[in-house]
Amino acid sequence: MAAWKNILNFIKAFKNEHFLKTGLYLVFAFVLFFAMYSNIRPEKLELKLYANAEKTIVSPGTIADPFQTEEKRRDAVEQVKDTYSLKKDYAQNQVDLIDALFKAFNEVDIKLQEQAIAEDDSDNTEESSTEAQGQVIPQASFSEKMALLNEKLPDEVKIHQDLSRATLEALFNATPEQRIVARDHAVTAVNTIMSNRVEIKEIEAARENVDTELRFMNVNDPVKKATIEICKNAIIPNVVFDKEATEAKKQAAMDAVEPVYILQGEIIVKEGDVINSEAYRKLDLAGLLANKDTNSPFIGLSLFILLLLSAVYFYFRDDKSQDVRYLMIYVLTCSITIVLMKIISLFQKMNYSEIGYVVPVAMGAILIKLLINERLAILASMILAVCGSIIFNGGISSTFNFAIGIYFLIGCISGVLFLGKHNQRSKILQAGTLVGMINVVLVLAIILLKNGNILSLDSTPFFIMALLSGIVSAVLAIGLMPFFEAGFGILSTMRLIELSNPNHPLLRKILTETPGTYHHSVMVANLSDAACEAIGANGLLARVGAYYHDIGKTRRPQFFIENQMNRDNPHDKISPQLSKTIIISHATDGAEMLRQYKIPREIVDIAEQHHGTTLLKYFFHKASENNDNEIDESEFRYPGPKAQTKETAIIGIADSVEAAVRSMTNPSPQKIESIVKNIINDRLQDGQLDECDITMKELDIISKSFCETMQGIFHSRIEYPEMTKQKVKEA
Repeated sequence: MAAWKNILNFIKAFKNEHFLKTGLYLVFAFVLFFAMYSNIRPEKLELKLYANAEKTIVSPGTIADPFQTEEKRRDAVEQVKDTYSLKKDYAQNQVDLIDALFKAFNEVDIKLQEQAIAEDDSDNTEESSTEAQGQVIPQASFSEKMALLNEKLPDEVKIHQDLSRATLEALFNATPEQRIVARDHAVTAVNTIMSNRVEIKEIEAARENVDTELRFMNVNDPVKKATIEICKNAIIPNVVFDKEATEAKKQAAMDAVEPVYILQGEIIVKEGDVINSEAYRKLDLAGLLANKDTNSPFIGLSLFILLLLSAVYFYFRDDKSQDVRYLMIYVLTCSITIVLMKIISLFQKMNYSEIGYVVPVAMGAILIKLLINERLAILASMILAVCGSIIFNGGISSTFNFAIGIYFLIGCISGVLFLGKHNQRSKILQAGTLVGMINVVLVLAIILLKNGNILSLDSTPFFIMALLSGIVSAVLAIGLMPFFEAGFGILSTMRLIELSNPNHPLLRKILTETPGTYHHSVMVANLSDAACEAIGANGLLARVGAYYHDIGKTRRPQFFIENQMNRDNPHDKISPQLSKTIIISHATDGAEMLRQYKIPREIVDIAEQHHGTTLLKYFFHKASENNDNEIDESEFRYPGPKAQTKETAIIGIADSVEAAVRSMTNPSPQKIESIVKNIINDRLQDGQLDECDITMKELDIISKSFCETMQGIFHSRIEYPEMTKQKVKEA
């Protein structure tokens, strides 16, 4: 019992429109997935290292090769040379050291002189003191002088420690004037030499230049030699290794290396070659080894299908496509076309690599254009083209076959455009032939773009397949149209054109049995068609629906005034209640007759709803006058339902307008405009337009369209002289 309830609940849920739409999207997703997955799934090969390849293996796609990229980057880094920077401040530092050294020698002299003055036992007179200050102090030993020199020089200035004793003694014994000259020349020489680059390997050559720089120094030889030694010790390398700059150059070299890719279609190993370690690594990287499992293609295809379904979903949010039947037709048509693609693609394995050119892919776009609309047909063209480019991708050598994708896309769009608004079967076949011709031109363009020879015998089958693709697409579309129309109850443009044929049994019935009603229906059709086209509704549906809207009058034609030519009005002999019943029944009788003839639902609805729940005012007032009791108004109203679509509402208004204007003796443009506005206002006030999505702006456009059409029908005519004379004679 519980299982039976679950089944009933499932059936109820399935009947729910949202559940059904979700199911259709899932079915479409499964069809797309299983049709394309085998074409994008990497082939798993039983390959062993250092074994011979049984066939040539190519890369299924463009894949980054991080190992080769890293190798190239390492090579680029090895080519980068170390960067050495010139330190200009080194020259100033050495100059400062030399300056400090000579200053220390002077301070030592001053210190020794002060000590000599303090130790002098002579008279401390001003004269003797002055004399002592001018004397050279030779009494201090070399070690004492060195001790004083060490005290005067800072700890970081140890240049004197590398000088020879002879140099130190020469500077101790030199006069202050000699030291000034020596200092100036030493500073100039060091600054000049170290202003240029002095590398470690060039340090000896730089020091040899000191002799040249000091050759014109005007001092005694000991001081000159001492100065030369000081300068040579002061010159040091001023070009040092720049770690930051070197690292920056290495990074720039690495960044300049383009990533290495295993290109799509690139041969990894040829048939019969040994699979070395490098080829095996590439096979593993491409995911072609049997032990290398990857979900990337599965995820990628799922995302791709999700995007396609999202596009379909957003396209199906317009008013017309809310009907789930159109979604079913869309999914079924695309699925049939894709399955047909997949079946034909299997012949690629039999050395028919270009078999895709024969696929009648335009069939899907043509069917959707005929059964739904052009907008969705264009979307179907794009979906079929993209899916076809994957299905006919030639195996694992590539993911998309762009040539066949463009071929499918242009072929489908050509079919939609060539079809236009002419949806007769002959036009469909003509459109298919034109698609075939476009396909031939496309194949020719593709061959020339590939630098092929169009005159070779190998190219001939491609042209034949391209022509057949267009023609077969049209033939299949014509053959499948009746199945879709009957199976889904779709009222296509072609079906409407067939129903508008005057030889249709019901139209012939109206014409022969109720000629007045037939003429009235044609007039209503003209009014409705023009008004619908003015507001963007389906004018052809309104025209055909108007042809059939009064078919119920054929059961009792004499009770309707347009058919009462040269005969008495039977309503004068019966009660208003019976007249009301007869008049009202023509709507329900018409709907019943249309259902018996399997006429599409849209036209049946027009016949049943074109009067809505309007009041038969004439018979209501007549009954009220003949009956003392109050008459219930609802008894004299049509049973409805009210108009559900714009086309039905327009036909209902046009029906009243045509009858009212026809009853006028001398219709003028002002009278026609007045009666049209009154009828529309009456319908609005009576609530007859409450259940359709027609707007006040559209009603204003409809009113103007009715007036223009009616004025064209009831325009004034000139009275010919012969007719005037005949009237005078008769008088």
